[in-house]
Amino acid sequence: MSAENIRRANALGQSIWYDNISRGMIASGALQSLIDQGVSGLTANPTIFEKAISGSADYDDALLRLADAGKSANDIYEDLVVSDIQAAADLLRPAYDRSNGVDGYASLEVNPHLAHDTAGTVEQAARFFRTLDRPNVLIKVPATPEGIPAIRQLIGQGVNVNVTLIFSLDAYAQVREAYIAGLEDLSEKGGDLSKIASVASFFVSRVDTAVDNELAARLSAGNGEISRLMGQAAVANAKLAYQAFQETFATERFQRLQAKGARVQRPLWASTGTKNPEYSDVLYVDTLMGADTVNTMPDATLDAFIDHGDVCQAVTEGVAQAAAVLESVAQAGVSMTAITDQLLTDGVKAFADSFDLLFDNIEIKRSQLLLAQQAPR
Repeated sequence: MSAENIRRANALGQSIWYDNISRGMIASGALQSLIDQGVSGLTANPTIFEKAISGSADYDDALLRLADAGKSANDIYEDLVVSDIQAAADLLRPAYDRSNGVDGYASLEVNPHLAHDTAGTVEQAARFFRTLDRPNVLIKVPATPEGIPAIRQLIGQGVNVNVTLIFSLDAYAQVREAYIAGLEDLSEKGGDLSKIASVASFFVSRVDTAVDNELAARLSAGNGEISRLMGQAAVANAKLAYQAFQETFATERFQRLQAKGARVQRPLWASTGTKNPEYSDVLYVDTLMGADTVNTMPDATLDAFIDHGDVCQAVTEGVAQAAAVLESVAQAGVSMTAITDQLLTDGVKAFADSFDLLFDNIEIKRSQLLLAQQAPR
């Protein structure tokens, strides 16, 4: 498997990150192999950790040790995920050092049940950041109405933030404002802006899934003119987001912060695995190539990109057409606001459900391992 496409993407200014983690891939050297090919960051979420911990025996020894010590399910969860993120960050540290802190990050998400709790999010995110004790970690905070002020507070405290679950252009505008305002807060306190990193995770494929469903309903009602819009909305939405990114980080307001060492908050294209088998398996990679961006990919998408991705400047192309696509979607009677609001609600719920399932499985495994240990041999 050649890593030439990763190198070419890097040359364009896009970083390729990996959207997965497990203790097995860390121990086996599989993650190091990806890093050797040029992967320069890692993202995780409650769903990924639920599959890793519940779906393997890789964590059983550590889980038993913690259970023996009388740790609660929450303590066990935090110990397991913090250890994994620390190990990943250590493997990525050379990339962090080489890039002078631009790349080489591993991300850990706050408890999704705190998505509507600003103070709780700030407390846990700051605690995770201290506990991880690595310069190259990002704490994931969702772009909910309650998450936005938490982002500003955390940046103002010097905590690196990966803003997750961004679907709408309006929410993304609030995210950029929170980041810049947080930098200004930190600057006023005399903080070192050059030590702060943040990415804004703008979700892609889920938008097409939701918009296509709405369009399909209208197609079945006899409106054949809108068939050309199928599979167009997500990339259009992301291209307009990138245009907004360029405008915000070219302002005098940000340039004053940049002169003090501040970095841009790079857009990170998330949810880039193609859901519709009729679409290209690299649709949400090839179309969003560009400078100062990150694309985080699950296994299948990363393999496809390495094998046959088309690496060329793309995210700045066809912006006027992108705006026209979203206008046509609106004219077809599909509300992007309603869709992105629902996607945010669904995204928070999906992560919370995974978190709860993981806790249930930790409790079950904890009991099973303790019983097995006590059984006569």
